[in-house]
Amino acid sequence: TKSSAREIVLRGADGGRVEGSTQPIRFERSLSLDEARSSEALLAYAMNGEPLPIQHGYPLRLIVPGWYAVTSVKWLSDIEVVDEPFEGFFQTEKYVYEWERDGAIVREPVRLQQVRSIITEPAAGQDVAVGDLVVRGVAWSGAAPIAGVEVSVGGGIWQPAQLTGERHRHTWRWWELHTRIDEPGPTTVRARATDLAGRRQPDQPEWNRLGYGGNAIHTVPIRLR
Repeated sequence: TKSSAREIVLRGADGGRVEGSTQPIRFERSLSLDEARSSEALLAYAMNGEPLPIQHGYPLRLIVPGWYAVTSVKWLSDIEVVDEPFEGFFQTEKYVYEWERDGAIVREPVRLQQVRSIITEPAAGQDVAVGDLVVRGVAWSGAAPIAGVEVSVGGGIWQPAQLTGERHRHTWRWWELHTRIDEPGPTTVRARATDLAGRRQPDQPEWNRLGYGGNAIHTVPIRLR
């Protein structure tokens, strides 16, 4: 690449009209050169030993591990290296965080996935027998591997869950907690994750106008009987 190169623009074959435009536009996103290198981005043409299905972007799709999928351009048709910041619609208007700070509107493209954990067992609204309780779930983060998951039952103290499987940069971590509840009635189970970059899942994420990146602590109501 030339010394003046700054970003890589990736363009999909899909397009259409958007609000404020008179001509159809293509779906486009960009990565800086540093982001392209550090994210371990790749071009995928197959999945599970088979050609990439059309709905997943055949014949070629960008995959950016750890980033929200809006960056992983499907039906990739063009790659262009540019020497100035890319300001396409889907980079600066659509898939962006938008905040008001100090009286000014601040926008930032949606990129890295927020740290997050969800509970997969028990299910919301499930009737659970009083006594031993197993809580299971999965956690992930775009910034770094998961360092730990904590679980709170009935508003009680946060208890560390056991992580299962091996730690890798771009993989989910399954987790489980064995605990006990002896009082019948309705209650809640909550889970929060922390990654090795020090990011912790919040009670409520910072509000943004378009609602992207939601990663509030997952809360599941259950009934003990």
